[in-house]
Formats: sequence, C-alpha cells, structure tokens
Amino acid sequence: MQAVVMAGGEGSRLRPLTINRPKPMVSIVNKPCLGHIFDLLKRHGIEDAFVTLQYLASMIQDSYGDGGAVGMRLRYSVEETPLGTGGSVRQIGDALAGTFLVISGDALTDIDLTKVIAFHKERGAAVTLTLVRVPNPLEYGVVITQPDGRITKFLEKPSWGEVFSDTINTGIYVIEPRVLERFAIGEKFDFSRDLFPMLLADGEPLFGYVADGYWTDVGSIAEYGRANADLLNGKVRTAALGVEIQPGVFAGGEVIIDPTAQLTGPIYLGAGVRIAGGAVIVGPTVLRDAVTVDQAAYVDSSIVWRNSYIGERADLRGAIVGRQCALKARVVLEEGSVIGDHSVINEGARVRASVKIWPDKQVEGGAVVGSSLIWGSQGRRSLFGRFGVTGLVNVDLTPEFAARLGSAYASSLPSGATVTMNRDQHRTSRMLKRALMGGIVGCGVHVADLTQAPLPISRFQTRRLGAAGGVHVRVSPFDVRVCDVKFFDRQALDMDKAQERAVENIFFREVFRRSSYDDVGKIIEIPRVGEEYSDAFLREVAHKREIADAKLKIVLNYSHGTAAQFLPQLMEALDVEVIGINSVISENIGSRSFDEFQQQMRELALITSTLHATFGVTLDQGGEKVFFVDDQGRIIEDRHFLTAFVRLVARSTPGLIAVPVFAPAAVEGIVTETGGQARRVRASAEAQMGFAAREHPLLVADGLGGFIFPQFHPSFDGLFAIVKLLELLAIQQTTLAEVMDRTPAPHVVRLKVACPWEDKGRVMRMLAQEAATERTKQVDGVKHVFDDSWVLVLPDADQPLFSVWAEAADDGQAWALAQQYADRVGTFRAS
Repeated sequence: MQAVVMAGGEGSRLRPLTINRPKPMVSIVNKPCLGHIFDLLKRHGIEDAFVTLQYLASMIQDSYGDGGAVGMRLRYSVEETPLGTGGSVRQIGDALAGTFLVISGDALTDIDLTKVIAFHKERGAAVTLTLVRVPNPLEYGVVITQPDGRITKFLEKPSWGEVFSDTINTGIYVIEPRVLERFAIGEKFDFSRDLFPMLLADGEPLFGYVADGYWTDVGSIAEYGRANADLLNGKVRTAALGVEIQPGVFAGGEVIIDPTAQLTGPIYLGAGVRIAGGAVIVGPTVLRDAVTVDQAAYVDSSIVWRNSYIGERADLRGAIVGRQCALKARVVLEEGSVIGDHSVINEGARVRASVKIWPDKQVEGGAVVGSSLIWGSQGRRSLFGRFGVTGLVNVDLTPEFAARLGSAYASSLPSGATVTMNRDQHRTSRMLKRALMGGIVGCGVHVADLTQAPLPISRFQTRRLGAAGGVHVRVSPFDVRVCDVKFFDRQALDMDKAQERAVENIFFREVFRRSSYDDVGKIIEIPRVGEEYSDAFLREVAHKREIADAKLKIVLNYSHGTAAQFLPQLMEALDVEVIGINSVISENIGSRSFDEFQQQMRELALITSTLHATFGVTLDQGGEKVFFVDDQGRIIEDRHFLTAFVRLVARSTPGLIAVPVFAPAAVEGIVTETGGQARRVRASAEAQMGFAAREHPLLVADGLGGFIFPQFHPSFDGLFAIVKLLELLAIQQTTLAEVMDRTPAPHVVRLKVACPWEDKGRVMRMLAQEAATERTKQVDGVKHVFDDSWVLVLPDADQPLFSVWAEAADDGQAWALAQQYADRVGTFRAS
C-alpha cells in the first residue's frame, strides 16, 4: 500500500521554533516529527510514500531526498498555492495506485495502522477515518459514529455547547482513489470541510475506526513539550532511543559526562553532548547533538536543540532552547520560555515564564525580559475569551501588549479602513485605549474616536459610521483589577471565531503590517456622539405622548457609568422624572463586588418604595444590563423579570421572541397564547446578537439582565430596555408590581460544578449518549426535559466548570434535580 504524508504545515503556533523550519521538521526527542511518521509507516509495511509540501519545502526534500537513507521510496508533491488537505492529495493524480493511506507528518502517534487498514477492507468503506478520544475536543473535528463505525455526523471545531462526543478526527485516513475524482486536479478542497460531508450526503460508506494507542497533534508549544515528555516516558511505542547508559538515560552516540554530574531520567543525550562537573540534569529532558552543559548548571524538564551552550550555573526549568544558542553564565530561563535559533542570552539575564525570543536576538547581560506572551503562563487556550481580550492591568494587559494587540487587529483589516474606539470612564481603560490606538494607526487604519461612552452607543455608532469594526475598553464588571478589550465586526457584533483566530495568528506570529509615514492612520474625533444616538433612540419610541401623560418617575442607579452623560437628556425629552443615584462619573471608580451590588439593590428598593416611584433600576457600568425593583420595593429576580417582560412585549405586539436555553418553561405558553413564536437560542452573547441581526425578532433576552430590541439595533442596550418598559407600562396602563403579581415566579436554579478542562469532553459525551438527550432538541449544552421539570448541563467556555440549570414545581425540587445532575457530572469525571 502507498501512503501520502501531509507535510506542508507552517506551524504558526509553534513559533519561534518553526521560523527556520516547517512544522514536520520540529524534532521530538531524537528525530524530526516526520521521521517518527516514516518509522511508523515502515513498521506496518508501508515503504512507498508521497510527501505533500508547501512551507519551506526544500528543507524536507534536502533532508530526506529519495528516502533511501530512511529505507523508503519517497516522492514529493509541492503546492505552489494552498490547495487544502484534499487538493494537495488530488494533485498527485494517477500515481496513486489503489487504496492508499493519508497521514499527517506533524502529529506524533503509534496507532496500529495495520488494524485501521484491515477495518477499512472489512467494512468495504470508501473512506475510513481514524478516530481517538481526547479530553478537550474543541480544537478538532468531532466525529459521531454508529456502533458499527459508520459515520453519521461531523462537527468542525465545535463550541462547548455543541460537543456531543470526545471522539475526534486524527487526520489519518484510508481512502479509495475513486472518491477523489469528484474534484479536478488543481482544485482547492479540504477533506473534512468539503469531501467527507459530500460523501456522507451521497450515502457513501464512510466509517470511523476508534483507535487505541497514542496520538497527539503537536500544534502548540505546550503540546510540543508534552509530546517530548511522553516519548521519553515510554507512552509512545517507537524504536529504541539509543543506548541506555544509566537508568533512564539514553544516548544517541558518544557523550562525555563528568563523574560529579547528576542525571535523573528520563533523559535523551544526542551524540557529542558534554556535561561538566556539578551539573544537574532532571528529566524529562532532551539535549540534542553537540550540546554543552557547563559547570553547576541546572537543567530540569527542558529541551535543548543541537549545538547550543548552557553556561556555568545557568538555570533552565521547563524551557525550550533552539539550535546554536548561547546561554551564558547564570542565565535563568523560567518555565515555558522559548529561545529561538542562533540567539545569545548574556550573563545573568533572566527570561520570564512563557516569553518567546525570536531567532538571531541578543539579550544584554543582567536584563530581565518581561512577559510579552503571558497568556501561556495563565494556561489560556487563546487570546480571546467570552469578554474579548481580558487580563490584569499592567500584568497581562500592559501598554506594550495593547500596542501589539492593536497592530494585530489593524493588520487583519484592509489598509485605509476605519474603526471606532471608545472606553469607559476609568483611567486604566484610557491608558490601554491610547496604546491600542497607537498600534492601530501605525498599521494604516484610521480611528474614529468616540471618547468615552456606554457600549450600546459604541455599537450604534460603529454601524452608523459604516466602520470596518470597533474596539471598546472597559474595566471588568467583575474585578476592578481586570480590563476587557472588546472587538466588534462591521455590524457592531462581537467578532466571530474566524476573525478572532486571524488576529491571534498575526499577534503570535508578530507579522504586523507597517505603514509608511504618509500612510499612518488618522485619528478622527467624532462630534455629537450622544446626539446621533439620542435622535435615533427617540425615533424608535412610538408612544411618547402616553409616556408623558403617565407622569412616570423612576429611581436610576447609574453605577458611576458613562450612561449618566446621556440618559438624563433622553428621559427629559420623554418627560420622565429621574432620581439618579451613583451618577458621578469618576476615573477612580471601577467595578463592584457581588456583595456591593446586592447592597445597592437593597438601597434602591428602599428609595423606590419611599418615593413611590414607578420602578427602580440598576444600569450596569457598560450600559448593557438592567436589574429592576418594582414600585412596592421588591427586588425582582432575573428569570422572573424575563418572563414578565416577555408577557408585556408579547401582549403589545405578537411576533418572534428569543430567550436563552435556560429560560423558564412558561415562556413558550406566554408567547404562543398571543399568537407569537418563542425561540430558544444559545446562551452566549455572540450567538444572541447574531440571531438578532439575522432574524430581527421583537426581543432577545439573555436571562441575566440583558435585552436586545433589533428594530433599534441588534445589540444589548440597557438604556433602551428601561424606556421600553416605561412605554409598555404606559400603554397597558398597569404597574410593574401588578405585572409581576400576574406572572408566577419560576423555580429556576443554577449550580456551578468544577470540572477540569481535560474531563469536560468526556462528561458531555456521556450525557449526550443518554436516551433523555435524544428526546429533546439540543440547542446549547445537554438538556433533559421531563414531565414537569427540566435540567440543563451547560459547559462554561472560559472556565473549567459546568453550569447546571434546573426548573421544577418548587425550589426544593429544582435544587434537588440540579444537585442530582451535579453529582452525575462528578461521577462522569471520575469514571
């Protein structure tokens, strides 16, 4: 049988290791990753292979030639332009004679290929995909199969709410050549995105073989380190690493070790390694050919490539050092640091955790190289999270970091594009905004500066100006030490995953676009920011006279946010009396704790009832979320208010109303009895705003104080939600207390259950396999519906935990149901 080895990968997430070599040529212990793949093929009797190449193709061709040195026949297919995984194989054409195997050259595996091929033949498959189970399936293509292995569904890089299996595609396929004839030679297509779904739709026999054995995609620095450690620890079946010269210490050739040196395996030493007296080497550690470790140096859990020098009393812990580097005396490399090829770190310098130093650099003696890529040290899987790019001010989010982030964002946009920028009132937000702005204009993108304004106004102006996107900087609503940098697309919605990945790719690769002096972007201050918003706002209020005639009065907690600059004028135009509290806008006031929020709600309730106000409301600092107190001074629970507000909207205008997957069960009945339609949507703000922009419903509610009215704009807007409630109460001639009394309080509870990242996929798979899952339409997470109750297990996208929501006839039953499923999550974790 012939094989096709995919070896065109650039390995951008492995930079700086892959700047001077393609990803398959990154060495794992004693040879390049591609070399381990060739060994695997030979062990299973496959000695004729085509190698598809693109990035730095000549390096692989020069290293392996015709394959004679590794006991194989190798031929090469070089892509001049990217053709996709399928297109690169199709380019080989008729040279593939009969059934063939496709395997990635940049993954480490010992999967039994003979069993995979036998399974393929036994099932009479058109294509067999080799599958494995992994703890975290988010970054892979999830494959769902029947018991006999027949594939029923593909999910490419799903969100946590879509993960119904932890069985993923390894990129190892056995293929009948006839299936490639659907595409022309030279046509760009991908196996997973194009060919396999097409075959599945046409009823072709696609099978998945769930393999035992080891497999890992060496796609990041952390995964690269783990792959080396796993190979050293014997977790991967492979040829002998060399001669075992001490227990757990393997040498690939002649080495010189001083008798006073201490070596604790597992360790691999390449040919020509020299270890001086007093040095300490602790495994898992790799020292490739001709590495020198000088006196009293300490090397622990590190990887050092060929011809590098580790100076006297240097200290390396969990570091990676590229080829031909010099680490002088007393250099310290902290955990996760990476030193690119040909770099020199001079005496006494310290490289902080997770810092990456690009090739050919020099670090001055005694310097401390600060954390420019701090995300790895936090265990972050990506730059972006639920709230944008988030981090501790001047620790994670420094001005230097913000400038680079701005450059990465601008480099993902066309030169000459315009983006909006604004911030909240805090001075840390101002600092970061200015740094971001410098990075953006430096890449030839113009900035429309909205100064400081609430998020709804920022999104509104982004759409109004026709900008290519927008940036909003704020202090986190949860922690005053933390800032969020939120990025919008041209519709002023949160950037989607593809746009986020494009920015991350530029940021981590540091391939920023630089403009000439006459192409530097302009900074344009936008006048009448609030007036433009106010004019459009008031045009959407259809019953101004009814509001004015009702002589309404509200108590409004501004939370010291920038909405206090804009909302009073709107209320004055509607003839609504406002008693404002916490309305001082100060650059020194940040977020509040949950206890402080509850205390403010109690104070709001007291003031509202004392002044006989129509209602009281707390508006969050960003102007997006609202939390209500009725005219009797009762604090209204979020899901109870959602249900009541849906009732008001549905009675006023029947139509489509969207609620989150955990909304009370009564919502459907309330909406349908007025002739409308209720739709449950995913719990993320991105999904809810996207739905509002696409479907234009009457209302989208998030169940956590956020409301979208798409007829105004498809974003959360607390300012508009307040006025909409006033309008609905006025035209229906009722009070908020009466509405709440007519709306039974739902018994919805929520538990948070800790679950390590590596166990979340298994928990979701086991829940998804239960019969109750099949009986319910799944929107987000796994929901089980019973006669008079339901429970939802929803994985958190940013934290290692699950939210367990439950509703029942009373609180006691709801808590019992939630606790039952929380216990089951714990059981599945431990299974």
